[in-house]
Amino acid sequence: MGNPIHDTLLAAHAGRDTVFLHVPEGGTVSYAEFLGRVAQFAGALRAEGLESGDRVALQVNKCPDALALIFGCIQAGIVFLPLNTGYTAEEISYFVENSGARLLVCAPANQPALRPVAEAAGAACLTLGAEGAGSLARRADKAPTEAPVTPRAPDDIAAFLYTSGTTGRSKGAMLTQDNLLSNALTLVEAWRFTARDVLLHALPIFHTHGLFVATNVILAAGASMVFFPKFDPDALLGWMPRATTMMGVPTFYTRLLDAPSFTAEAAGNMRLFISGSAPLLAETHRRFEARCGHQILERYGMTETNMNTSNPHDGERRAGTVGLPLPGVEVKVCDADGTELPRGEIGVLEVRGPNVFKGYWQMPEKTAEELRADGFFITGDLAQQDAEGYVTIVGRNKDLIISGGYNIYPKEIESLLDDQPGVLESAVIGVPHPDFGETPVAVLVPEAGATPDLDAIKTTVTTALARFKHPRHMVVVDALPRNTMGKVQKAALRETYKALFTG
Repeated sequence: MGNPIHDTLLAAHAGRDTVFLHVPEGGTVSYAEFLGRVAQFAGALRAEGLESGDRVALQVNKCPDALALIFGCIQAGIVFLPLNTGYTAEEISYFVENSGARLLVCAPANQPALRPVAEAAGAACLTLGAEGAGSLARRADKAPTEAPVTPRAPDDIAAFLYTSGTTGRSKGAMLTQDNLLSNALTLVEAWRFTARDVLLHALPIFHTHGLFVATNVILAAGASMVFFPKFDPDALLGWMPRATTMMGVPTFYTRLLDAPSFTAEAAGNMRLFISGSAPLLAETHRRFEARCGHQILERYGMTETNMNTSNPHDGERRAGTVGLPLPGVEVKVCDADGTELPRGEIGVLEVRGPNVFKGYWQMPEKTAEELRADGFFITGDLAQQDAEGYVTIVGRNKDLIISGGYNIYPKEIESLLDDQPGVLESAVIGVPHPDFGETPVAVLVPEAGATPDLDAIKTTVTTALARFKHPRHMVVVDALPRNTMGKVQKAALRETYKALFTG
C-alpha cells in the first residue's frame, strides 16, 4: 500500500530541478528542493513522537515552509487542520480540543497567546515563521532531506477542514486522500493545466481554494506558481506578463478592474482566469471580458466536497452560473424530502462523487443529517439546473454568509451580540457588497429603556472574532420582523438593507 497523495503529487517529481514556486520577493523553489523540505518536516514531526493518524493544527502565515509542512504531514501520514490566520485564541482552543490535536503550530509572534491554549488541550506548541524562523523550522533544518513515506489507503483521512452550521459549534469535515487527489486530477483535465502553466497564487492556504484546488492542481500538472503572501493587485499585475493562469475570489477581480494598468495588453500572456468561493456577479463577468477580452471561468465547491461544478474550458461560460457537473460528480436539485425536481425548478442541491467527504469528526448524527446513505451530500444551497445542465446557485436555505471567499455563520456573531449590555436580541444578515460579494450587517434590538453602546460592542467583537466576521454596519431597530410562528424573517431584513453598500 502506498500513499496516494504523496505518490501522485510529490514522488512523481523526484529529482526535478524545474521551478515549483516563484517567490515574489526574489528566488525560486524547485520541485527537488520542495520535496527535500517536505521530507525534513515529516522527519521533524516523527521526532516529536507523532504517528500516523495523529492530528496537527496549523495557524501559520503563508510561506513556502508552511506549504512544505502541510505536505510533510501527508508524507508522515498525519492528519492536518489548516486554520484561518485571523482566528483568535478563543476560537483556536475549540479546534485543538475538538480534533484531539497533539501539536499546534503557530507563528512565533502568536506563541505567548497560543501556548496556554495548546497546553490546556494536552497538545505541544511549536512555531513556524517566514524565511525559516520558528522552533519547528529549526528542527526540520536538522532532519534529512529524504524520509520514509507512511502508507495510507485512499479512504484514510488526510485533513480536517472545520466548517460550521447556522447553529452549534464548528464541524470537522473529514477529507480523505482520494477526496483530495481525485478532485485535483479531475480539475487538471477540466481546466487544461500542463507543466507549462504558471499560476498567480494569491489565495490563503488554510482554505479549500488556495490549498486543495490551486496547489494540488499545480502539483498534479507539474506546473509552477507565483506564491504571493497575500493579494496585492500591483504585485499581481507586475507578474502577469510571465504567468498563464490565475485563481481568485470575486474580490480579486473587482480590485483588478479598479486598476487602470489592468488592460488587454497586461493580460496578453494569460490563458485562464478562474473564480470561486463566493458568487461572481454577472456584471463583474461582463466588465472583465470587456476590459481584457477574457471570460472568467466560475466554478462551485464546498469545504465538504471540494469542487462540484465548473463552467467549461472549451465551450460556453455562462455569466451568473457555476457551470456543469464535473466529470465523475453527480448533482441533483431536490425538494425538502430529497425527491429530485424537474429541470428548471428551484430546490436544494445535492452532490455525489469521489470528492464528497467522509463525514463530520465525532458527529455521527450531523453526518447522517447531511450525508445520505446513498452518498449524496445535501449542500443546503438553493439551485436550479437548466436543460443543458448548467447550475445556478440562487440562494441558501442556511444563513451562511460568504464574504470575500470566507464563510461566516451568523449564529456565532449573534450569540456574542446578544450578550452585550443593552442588547435584547440581534439578527446578522448578509447583504450585497461590490468588493466582497456579501458582507455581514448586524440588526440590534435594545432592551427596554436601554441604548446599546455601539462603539463598545464593536470593540468586543474585534477582540472576540476574526476580522472577516466583523459586521460592517450595525443598526438599532425597535423589533425584528417575525412570521406567525415567531421566526425572524431574515429575508425581509435582507430586502430592507440590500442597498447599504451598492446604492
